[in-house]
Amino acid sequence: MSVHGHADPRPPAVMLMGPTASGKTDLAVQLVSRLRAEIISVDSAMVYRAMDIGTAKPGAEVLARAPHRLIDVVEPCDAYSAARFREDALREMADVSARGHIPLLVGGTMLYFRALQYGLARMPAADSEVRARLSAEANEHGWAVLHKRLADIDADAAARIHPHDPQRIQRALEVFEISGRTMSDWWAENSETAVPYRLVKLALVPSDRQVLRERIQARFDTMLARGFVEEVEALRARGDLRADLRADLPSMRAVGYRQVWEFLEGNYSYDDMIKRGVAATRRLAKRQLTWLRSETRCSVFDSLDDEVTRRVYDHLEALGI
Repeated sequence: MSVHGHADPRPPAVMLMGPTASGKTDLAVQLVSRLRAEIISVDSAMVYRAMDIGTAKPGAEVLARAPHRLIDVVEPCDAYSAARFREDALREMADVSARGHIPLLVGGTMLYFRALQYGLARMPAADSEVRARLSAEANEHGWAVLHKRLADIDADAAARIHPHDPQRIQRALEVFEISGRTMSDWWAENSETAVPYRLVKLALVPSDRQVLRERIQARFDTMLARGFVEEVEALRARGDLRADLRADLPSMRAVGYRQVWEFLEGNYSYDDMIKRGVAATRRLAKRQLTWLRSETRCSVFDSLDDEVTRRVYDHLEALGI
C-alpha cells in the first residue's frame, strides 16, 4: 500500500457514514472487494444478536463475502454503550491494521463515530437514587420544568438537549448533582482524544431527500414482509429473555422495534405501527444528516449517483489508500 509520500505516519482507517437506507452496506461490500479492507460495523442496533430483520443486518451471503466485525456482540437484554463501542472498535481496528488491511468503519450511529474520534467525557457513573428522585420530580412537575432548571445551571447543555428528551435532561442534572460540575465543564475537559489512525471520512448522502423518504418506506415494508413482527414476537417469547426483555431497554428502543413492540402490546393497530415506524425512521435519517453536516474534513458523495462506487474508490486511491 503506497502512501504517495503522505506526511502522516499513522495507518489509515476509513469512516463511511450516512443516513439509514442510503446504501452504505452495499458500497462498503464493493469497496472490500477492491481494497484490502475489513468492515467494522458502527451501528448501535446491529450489536444485538437475534435482531436481524429490523436492523437490516447483512445476510449470510454478504457476510461470507465481506465479514462485519461488531455485529452480534451482545444479547438484546444487555446494555451496550458508546464507551464500550470505542474500546471494541479500537481493538478491532488494531487487529485489522496488524493484518496489513484497512479498517473500514461503516454505519449510521453518529454518537459512536463521535466517541471514536474524540473519546468520551469521563463523567461520573450513574446514581440510581439521584435518577429515581429526578424521575419522581418529572412525574410530578413535567420534564419541561427540569429542562428549565438545567438551563439555569448549564445553558449550553440545555441548548443542545431537546426539552422532550428526558433521558439526556436527567443525565445532565444527575452529573451536576453528583459532581457539582456541569455537563459542559466535563465535555470541555475531554476534547479530542487522539486516535492512532489517519482517519479518512466519507459521507454517503442522497441528493434528493424525497428518494430517501421513499426508500425508508419501501425498506420498512420489506422488513415486515421478511418477518419483522415475528422476529420481535420470538424475542418476547424466548425463555432466557422473557424476564429481562422490556420496552425501555436500549435494544427495544431501537427504531422500528419500539413500534412493533407497542403493536404486539395492543397499543397500536398494524397500519398505525407501520406509519409510526416509518415516521420514526425518517426522523432518525434527519438527525443523522444533521450530525453529518457538523462533521469536519469529510468528503460527501451522492448515494444516488450511479458512479458513486468508482468516485469513492478514485478518491481513496488519490489519498494513497
